[in-house]
Amino acid sequence: MTSRRARTLAIVTLALVLPLVAFVVVRTGGNSGTGARQPAAAPATSTPAATPVPTDLTVIAPGRPGESAATRAAHEVRDAGPAPHNSMDVWFVRMMIPHHAQALEMAELAPDRAADPDIRALADRIRASQGPEMGMMRGWLQTRGLPAEAPGHDHGSMRGMQSPEAMRQLAATRGADFDRLFVRMMTEHHQGAIALATDLLTVGSDLTLNEFANSVATEQTVEIERMRQVLAG
Repeated sequence: MTSRRARTLAIVTLALVLPLVAFVVVRTGGNSGTGARQPAAAPATSTPAATPVPTDLTVIAPGRPGESAATRAAHEVRDAGPAPHNSMDVWFVRMMIPHHAQALEMAELAPDRAADPDIRALADRIRASQGPEMGMMRGWLQTRGLPAEAPGHDHGSMRGMQSPEAMRQLAATRGADFDRLFVRMMTEHHQGAIALATDLLTVGSDLTLNEFANSVATEQTVEIERMRQVLAG
């Protein structure tokens, strides 16, 4: 009888203890590890929207030598400083400015002296291209704080430059004689410019001047051939 009562008491005790143990385990597991209570997040704040940059603004961008200016969107233009250059670039510009000046001086004689309209047209082309090119080269020097002249430079000894006596003779000539003398002198002058441009393309480092020198060599080669054709025709 006593054994039976003991078993009954054990069963009742177990029935009471098991639910309590389960409750404690559940409570403990819910408050541990990643399940711990987290502090409340701060309310989100809105960030003011950035003011959009206008995309319809335009600027006038100067063209390459001999080309007209172009209109471009403002975002396409960057405020870049002067490109790197070396002493050959500076020398080329300082030599080419007086070289162009003499070509313009010869071309300005043609309208009143040339007999062949093709010679006058060629002279017009030289004035239209080399005048703006001189402005570009002066601006190149000015942007870099460089003087246009350097002491000790003898422009008269440059390749292709015509002597003062030859220039006076050209100014005193008219008609077909002027055409022949103009072609001879301008051909020599262009050949000198092509040689200067070729030197720059070999040694110079400024990309803008590189493009300009390439343009000079190409265009003046074409003009030399055109002058020869005019005399041959």
